[in-house]
Amino acid sequence: MPEPARDPAPASLRPLLRWIGAHVRGFHAAVGVFLSAGLALALGAVLAFAGIARLVGRGATQAADEAALRWIAARHTPALDTVALQLTYLGATSVVAMTLLVASTLLWISRHRWSVALLWTAVLGNAVLNTALKLLFARPRPEVFPYRIAGIGESASSFPSGHAMSSVVVYGTLAYLAARLEPTRRMRRATLASAVALVLLIGASRLYLGVHYPSDVLAGYVAGFAWAATCALGVEAVRWFRGRRPAVDTEEAGLDATPDATGTSAPQG
Repeated sequence: MPEPARDPAPASLRPLLRWIGAHVRGFHAAVGVFLSAGLALALGAVLAFAGIARLVGRGATQAADEAALRWIAARHTPALDTVALQLTYLGATSVVAMTLLVASTLLWISRHRWSVALLWTAVLGNAVLNTALKLLFARPRPEVFPYRIAGIGESASSFPSGHAMSSVVVYGTLAYLAARLEPTRRMRRATLASAVALVLLIGASRLYLGVHYPSDVLAGYVAGFAWAATCALGVEAVRWFRGRRPAVDTEEAGLDATPDATGTSAPQG
């Protein structure tokens, strides 16, 4: 079946999309105006990341970072060690890859193919971005207390946290995709709240295990949000305005419904 027409875009974005549809002509112009307006949010996150990176580069966060880790170290217990290890594995590459494959397969089978495009773009782009940022900043791992994960000291640099970035991008994007298909506001809020809680717990596990400073995790959250928001805005703009293109491939046009300039949905094909 085609992708549901009843939910062409999240309710929070529809007023802006409808206004642009009524005042801007052409596919590329409409997409450009929407992205220019929507990317202000992502730009704010980018600026926040730049501010954190500057403070870290100057060593301004080091004393507070180490103090926070020493406070955490004083509260270690065997039970919490086990919980933290289980939580941190949810942000590991192997688990992220399995989650991506399962989710994208289900979305593809159910013909939510724009959602698959968003998910893969977000996750693969995040991997490239995090690698580049780690190479750029090359911050050594903390050495405040012994790591709870064997061999972690020989792995990639500390800033920004890859687990924090990945958790925001993967679980945040999945929650966004799930929430836009759910019928009630209560279900959507529960889905998004669950994703936020999971992301925060994964970040906390990295601090508890001693493999990241708090500033690493915070920077990872901010960078992950900026990238995920950029990807989501891009896909929403293309989905909403794609009916304006001079020619739409027949097979692609039948994948889901496309809203017209007034915001109502009309089936393609």
